[in-house]
Amino acid sequence: MKNSVLAAAFAALSVVSPALAQEKIKLINVVELSGAGATAGTNWKNGIDLAVADINAKGGILGRQIEIIHYDTQTNPGNTRAAVQRAIDEGTYAVLGPVFSGPIGASMQIAQRAEIAQIVGGEAAGLTKQGNPYIFRTSLSQSAAMPKIATYLQNGVKAKTVAVVWVNNDFGKGGRDSILPELEKRGIKVVADVSTEQGQADFAADAIKVKNANADAVFVYLNEEESARFLTAAKQQGINKPMVGETTLLGAKVIQLAGAAAEGVKGHVGLSIDAPVPAFQEFGKKFQQRFNAISDHNGLKGYMAVHMVKWATEKQKKFDKKGLADTLRGARITPKDEPGIMIETKIETNGDIDRESFLAEVVAGKQVIKETLPMINP
Repeated sequence: MKNSVLAAAFAALSVVSPALAQEKIKLINVVELSGAGATAGTNWKNGIDLAVADINAKGGILGRQIEIIHYDTQTNPGNTRAAVQRAIDEGTYAVLGPVFSGPIGASMQIAQRAEIAQIVGGEAAGLTKQGNPYIFRTSLSQSAAMPKIATYLQNGVKAKTVAVVWVNNDFGKGGRDSILPELEKRGIKVVADVSTEQGQADFAADAIKVKNANADAVFVYLNEEESARFLTAAKQQGINKPMVGETTLLGAKVIQLAGAAAEGVKGHVGLSIDAPVPAFQEFGKKFQQRFNAISDHNGLKGYMAVHMVKWATEKQKKFDKKGLADTLRGARITPKDEPGIMIETKIETNGDIDRESFLAEVVAGKQVIKETLPMINP
């Protein structure tokens, strides 16, 4: 009798366990939590964690809770490839991350072969020019951002000459290759083209090159820590020309590290908790309360990435990995449809993003939004 009761119990568990295993939906985030990309990757991870907590508190996705797992790539392309393959092998519903463009380029074919959506934070223009239907951005690409910056240099700064300082990685090279033709179209001459290295500590020699070029403005396109170091070196060299950049130059980490050297820096930002968008500002408060830190654009992007997954899954009314990518491709998501997306977002068929963006300036140690720029193709 005892054996028969145990057998019945085990039989019941064998029926129940598969159902229990299906209660959660697994998402794996492959991101830079150490190495050169740690600042960006940690903000991205924290944004994802905040989104998962918010969604799970409201019942999850189609009644299923999200299980989030994070793998640290150490900002290494080889590690990223291995982590993406591991995520797929372990049954992730979608791949989140990475943030740096080089590791994205090294890993995205793996997700493509598995026909699984990969939602990334990278901005390098070339990522979405390879015909991969499973790659999706959470930020504007360099192709969309650089015309806005060049126009600002022409009309806002009134620059006739520019020194370009860029980091020699996929992100920096893509930015340089995107900004140069836009400057040329507007009759702005590049009088110094300064290449720097990822992780570089000393920017004194680069600052001297920029100072000697005597350009009307300096376009800075570096990662966060390097941006702060360059701004500090430029201040030490007495460079007083306008410093103009993209989202990374005006980030919270740069302002924190550079201090007074960041004062007056101007540029284009795709996302900001200081933008006149109530949902962004509310996110910023929640982020700071939970993590005791100020979110940069990567926190917002991570938060949006999870809500892109939520929206597409609820749109197709089922959990279908390939269908998730099919649903995202060419979609237009509004905050009315999915509040967690926070701002109307158009996803192009190649995975690029189109939405409003902003011109900003660092004033009294804070990023201040000066102007809202429209979508490119409303």
